[in-house]
Amino acid sequence: MKKLRASVRSHRKQPANPKKRGKCARSSSQAKLSAPDGQAKQKDEEFLQTSVCPYHLFRDMTDVMTFRRNLLSWYDQEKRDLPWRRWVEEEANVDRRAYAVWVSEVMLQQTQVATVIDYYTRWMQKWPTLQDLASASLEEVNQLWSGLGYYSRGRRLQEGARKVVEELGGHVPRTAETLQQLLPGVGRYTAGAIASIAFGQVTGVLDGNVLRVLCRVRAIGADPSSSVVSGHLWSLAHQLVDPARPGDFNQAAMELGATVCTPQHPLCSQCPVQSLCQAYQRVEREKLSALPGSPDVEECALKTSQCQLCLPSTKPWDPSLGVANFPRKASRRPPREEHSATCVVEQPRTSGSPLILLVQRPDSGLLAGLWEFPSVTLEPSGQHQYKALLRELQSWSGPLPTTRPQHLGEVIHVFSHIKLTYQVYSLSLEGQTPATPAPPGARWLTWEEFHNAAVSTAMKKVFRMYEDHRRGTCRGSKRSRVSTPSSRKKPSRGQQVLDSFFQPNIPTDTPNSTAQ
Repeated sequence: MKKLRASVRSHRKQPANPKKRGKCARSSSQAKLSAPDGQAKQKDEEFLQTSVCPYHLFRDMTDVMTFRRNLLSWYDQEKRDLPWRRWVEEEANVDRRAYAVWVSEVMLQQTQVATVIDYYTRWMQKWPTLQDLASASLEEVNQLWSGLGYYSRGRRLQEGARKVVEELGGHVPRTAETLQQLLPGVGRYTAGAIASIAFGQVTGVLDGNVLRVLCRVRAIGADPSSSVVSGHLWSLAHQLVDPARPGDFNQAAMELGATVCTPQHPLCSQCPVQSLCQAYQRVEREKLSALPGSPDVEECALKTSQCQLCLPSTKPWDPSLGVANFPRKASRRPPREEHSATCVVEQPRTSGSPLILLVQRPDSGLLAGLWEFPSVTLEPSGQHQYKALLRELQSWSGPLPTTRPQHLGEVIHVFSHIKLTYQVYSLSLEGQTPATPAPPGARWLTWEEFHNAAVSTAMKKVFRMYEDHRRGTCRGSKRSRVSTPSSRKKPSRGQQVLDSFFQPNIPTDTPNSTAQ
């Protein structure tokens, strides 16, 4: 099950506008906020005190207390047995406890719980303390993180560990405010999670699961990424958090969103706060609306077109969705498309699998510090890519044979914002001696060593295609029938251009071979 980590922007106090208020009244019985000290608390208190229709608020402590009690009782019975929870419960040292929470929260960003469990277990076995992680190399971190995605997370986690050890005396900051200020890669949500779970600070959290719960409970259908809506949601999170069990409460809210109040097909009959859910009440009202004498149910006092927290008028209520009408789904831009040619260069050996060449990516940018097969970006025009790929291969492996690289097929991998299509080639240095040792930033590995190297999921896909071809399984596999050149009815324009690059024989490494 996905544990979504929504990126919620910090809010600004919005000026009151009497003309747009209409019947919207100031809530006079709002619960006192239990929020962290500092600027964030002040902003949230100010925001909650601004004029917001009571329909979208918890207007008295009775509802707040009921919400806390019901949610925590449900959590005590239904919470999942997860390794990071066991670690926190069994760890007496507060810094180690904070570290355990920190690792789990970073790994769970944009990643399924089921996927994270094994990675988390291996990580904590290898680096059980901040000091252990701080002494590790980036190569080791990338290697263990390989396949988990969003590789900058692991790098920043180690940077944070080193800062704690080298600059903070080995002690993790104790409040959400200082955690966010002092630790690289720790945002408002992660800081709140660490502070509440590890240190018991009374502060709310707002991740994708909590956001969804709050939007449904208070029927907030506006765009949650807007400053107005995110500010209101943070205010609600701080208002609701249980002062006696803040860590458990925040985990319970996340658990509810992950297992019951899911994005699609939520299990409303199993929800412990169903009686307080405005979205659920609206669903029931819609069912009764056709019946004569149906009771009046409270709604937002403003018209939908005026209220900044209601469903927008451009998105009418969809009866088939029920409570899943909330929250509004943010419109996402499709990932931009990029193309690359990558070549698996192999050096045959007298026994065993051939050696393959990997080169290291730069220390910054996409997939920073990871290893990959030599690659070049393909421009739409296709000009000069033939020579560019030749130069790339020669710079790492030395002289090239006269045979041209063999095209194996196409691999598509979607990153968070890029859809990257790799044209996959292989080239054997049969009868030639590779550069020994490999130049800085390159290495020759066996197939077995490749599987343990710090490589991205995309490169693992490329290797599987190469491996299938080498083992003779490419022709019979379903994937190969789709992606190999021989199976295409008509090659794409980009493929035709790329294949044309290799029509000439590849020259050996002579002074003139890469002159232009």
